Amino acid sequence: MDGSACGISPLEPQPAAGSALWEGHSPGDGVVYVNTCGSGLGTGNDEAVGLTFWSKDTPAPAVDPAVLAQRAVDSMLLDRPAIASPKADGRYTVGVPMWLWVSQSPTTWGPNTASASAGGITVTATAKVSAVAWTMGDGTTVTCTSPGTPYTAARGMSPSPDCGHRYRSTSAGRPGARYQGTATSTWTIDWAVTGGGRSGRLTEVRTTPYTVSVGEIQVVGQ
Repeated sequence: MDGSACGISPLEPQPAAGSALWEGHSPGDGVVYVNTCGSGLGTGNDEAVGLTFWSKDTPAPAVDPAVLAQRAVDSMLLDRPAIASPKADGRYTVGVPMWLWVSQSPTTWGPNTASASAGGITVTATAKVSAVAWTMGDGTTVTCTSPGTPYTAARGMSPSPDCGHRYRSTSAGRPGARYQGTATSTWTIDWAVTGGGRSGRLTEVRTTPYTVSVGEIQVVGQ
């Protein structure tokens, strides 16, 4: 078979009796197959280790590892960003640093790992958010490669060390007197055939909308 082909076929020649490739079975009681979709390798016994499997019945058609990777990703139920700040009921002030951050969990930030199998191969995928793009509603976008740092009172008026914004005008005059923003997470998913072979990367995005009220400091005369 051409080494670049992708499919499932009987291993040629079949392994000798007692070979570990028989998975404890005897020659004649089923067939040892090789799935070349796993790595694009040829079908020689030395090259096929890790891509072979025994089956008593004719196996189903081969599934491309990239398809298995997507199945694994779908099983993760990757979710949109869990916005912790800005708070929906918060009121923020022009010129004062706003700290942006999201809560972390396996489904909203990662890492999240899952596997899928077919045709004698298993693909394992690991997903993690690599960036969150915040559209602030005032025409600016803030891209953060971290979940952001939670604000504490001890921080005073200092800006966030890794993910923040400073509004230059109030949200008055905007729909509902609030800025309409979004937080969009980019999930980077690395996958590989278990035991060695093909590997790759997938990307998925998830978006959470939010609104924020921004006003001015009110100075009361003496």
